[in-house]
Amino acid sequence: MIVDKEKVEQCLKAILKEKEYDDMSMIFTMFADSTRLKIMNALFTNELCVGDIAEVVEMSPSAVSHQLASLKKTKLVRTRKIGKKVYYSMADDHIINIYRMAYEHINEKE
Repeated sequence: MIVDKEKVEQCLKAILKEKEYDDMSMIFTMFADSTRLKIMNALFTNELCVGDIAEVVEMSPSAVSHQLASLKKTKLVRTRKIGKKVYYSMADDHIINIYRMAYEHINEKE
């Protein structure tokens, strides 16, 4: 077997820490569910409470809360509490960029 040592060395320098791969994998896991994608899409538009999101995605508040917990755990959404209501929003613009790139990719013409 012939190995291009220079190319292998370049690749080895680009390798991340195992925890970084694990963290990135969790983010992609969040994108692997159409319900979470719908919730994220709604949150790209507005800061919303669970009831608002449930109405938009046509799901029960309980099911929405479950999905929001996963999104919050992976730091994709943040919360803001006003009185007894909790409002959700996307944590930052990085996520919308990933979302838009995926959307553009699936709509590319061959």
